Amino acid sequence: MQELKLNEIQDIHVFGRTDGSLCPLTLFWSGSGIELNLRASELWIELEADYEQYEPWISVLVDGALVSRQMVQKGRHWVPLLRSMSKDSERNIKILRELQPMQDDSSSFLQIHALRMDGEFCPIEQKNGKIEFIGDSLTSGEGLIGAKKEMDWISMVFSASKAYPFLTAEALNADYRVVSQSGWGVLSGWDGDQRHRIPEYYDQVCGVLKGIHNRDLGAEKPYNFSAWKPDAVVINLGTNDSCAFHQPAAFPDLENGGVFAQKINQDGTLEKASAHRLEKAMIDFLVQVRQKNPQAHIFWAYGMMQTDVDGLIQDAVRTYQRQSDDQNVSLLKLPSMTEEQAGSRQHPGPDVHRKAAQVLTQEIRPYLKKFHC
Repeated sequence: MQELKLNEIQDIHVFGRTDGSLCPLTLFWSGSGIELNLRASELWIELEADYEQYEPWISVLVDGALVSRQMVQKGRHWVPLLRSMSKDSERNIKILRELQPMQDDSSSFLQIHALRMDGEFCPIEQKNGKIEFIGDSLTSGEGLIGAKKEMDWISMVFSASKAYPFLTAEALNADYRVVSQSGWGVLSGWDGDQRHRIPEYYDQVCGVLKGIHNRDLGAEKPYNFSAWKPDAVVINLGTNDSCAFHQPAAFPDLENGGVFAQKINQDGTLEKASAHRLEKAMIDFLVQVRQKNPQAHIFWAYGMMQTDVDGLIQDAVRTYQRQSDDQNVSLLKLPSMTEEQAGSRQHPGPDVHRKAAQVLTQEIRPYLKKFHC
């Protein structure tokens, strides 16, 4: 058995935003991890993790098939992944973080220190392009594991390997990165908390994580956009901003003072001032994403869960196009969840994510580097 640190392995592919370090590699975001091509009968991984409430989970895929999904213990441990496999066959191995960064658990982190195996690493096929996915619980894969009646908000119910970002990247043989937080939005979280908005942290490696240890790991560092340039960026935000219209005012208004409140008229329509505030936040985020990704085609995807703000998303994208003369951005309607397709926590189940990935695969393909004309 050979024991190798990740920086000693020439043929390795890393998924997800990092601070550039491989010794160890910190897996910050949902779907982050490593990919290897391997001829070996056995594979172990040295993981280090900590948490107070939300334990991290990992998944292991062999040639695209999910073969293992497990909770990670606290501390630093060697974990067996594969055994008794034929050394004659080359296999593609992906090891992914299943869980999003858990903002409420400042102790939470997951790292890979080293690998052990008894064979050889093989070259990895070059990816056809790069895709960034920005979103909320839908993008984090919440509800993809567990019975339909399961309503506990726990680590177990999240699955990056069954979520539409990973499925889309697999179908296109694309590199991908995810920036997502359950319950968060563009202007506020589902409950009207303005601290829970993705644009505030988009420019950092993983600024949603708190605590001294995560700061030391590089979570608050500026993200190096020039080192990884996506061909396409998919924004899937707005569901939680819609929920905020139906919540009592309970949090400070960080911009105007007083209490933050998104209001609905008596006839059920969105109050004009509240709608305008959200539309402006969407337009501002498109400006921000474009500044950081000048060449990417930007998709604003919506529809997996129907909301009161679907029309507002359409208006915001069209207004941004008109004001900026940026035609490299488009709206993308995704298949909506039916009651029968619900997973746990009343979120879209696997069938909805598979159908969303099919639509995204078709729409993104022309913009990837390999296929772009």
